[in-house]
Amino acid sequence: MIYSMTGFGKAQKEIQDLQIKVEVKSLNSKFTDLFCRLPKSLSAREIEVRNYLTQQLERGKIELSLTMQKATETVSPSLLPEKQIEELFSELKRVAKQVGVESVNETALYLHALSMPNTIQAEQTQETEEEVEALWQSIFEIIQEATQECKAFRLREGNVVEEKFKEYIASIKSGLDAVKEQDLIRMPNIRERMKKSLLDLGLNEDFDQNRFEQEVVYYIEKFDISEEKVRLATHLEYFLEVLKEGNGKKLNFMAQEIGREINTIGSKANDSNIQRLVVNMKDELEKIKEQTANVL
Repeated sequence: MIYSMTGFGKAQKEIQDLQIKVEVKSLNSKFTDLFCRLPKSLSAREIEVRNYLTQQLERGKIELSLTMQKATETVSPSLLPEKQIEELFSELKRVAKQVGVESVNETALYLHALSMPNTIQAEQTQETEEEVEALWQSIFEIIQEATQECKAFRLREGNVVEEKFKEYIASIKSGLDAVKEQDLIRMPNIRERMKKSLLDLGLNEDFDQNRFEQEVVYYIEKFDISEEKVRLATHLEYFLEVLKEGNGKKLNFMAQEIGREINTIGSKANDSNIQRLVVNMKDELEKIKEQTANVL
């Protein structure tokens, strides 16, 4: 079972008079890169949110966005402390005249009165610590729901990628089988090419056969790909075993090892048919490498 690092989840719920919406997105990354967009009133909870996301999603470029807004568009006049605003406005005008400000911009003073700390929230901060904690727990449940949906998305993507991996490995195995068949006729062909080259140089059939056989053995050893074929087959089998573990870093490492054996076969084979097979196997391996970068 493997997880993709690409995922998306969202959840929303109405709590008291608030409409709360959470979205969690994740993309592939070598490291854990977290970004949380929270309302200012919840900034103290950011570490808790980050720890939870790290525990659940582990790795990737992860972004959480949480928005809160009033469930209804209409705002009751009682939410604005009119008397307090009026007193602040009057006090600002008085102080301005007292310090010698000749021309007072009353609009600017009024806006300043509205923006002063605790002006609008003064009558909304009567909640007890228990109520605040209860509200946060409800919000955190929404975060958990969105995160779990993101994990489920990752698992679905991972299942698709896993099937693709199996297809690519099967294709490389097929190429390796074709290489083995071609290798059976490759060495006799090399022997015949060497003999023909000697005859083309004007040598008679009675040249030193022992010397010739020694040279053939030398080239057979030089072009021998038996070990590479065995190691490649072993790596392909182990890749499928690691696939069951769902470890993206191991899969990436195994892809590199598979590539090393394929490249060696291509460089040592000295055979055009095997070279074509190697190119096809490399093409399948590149697809594997692209996908391993997105596996958790």
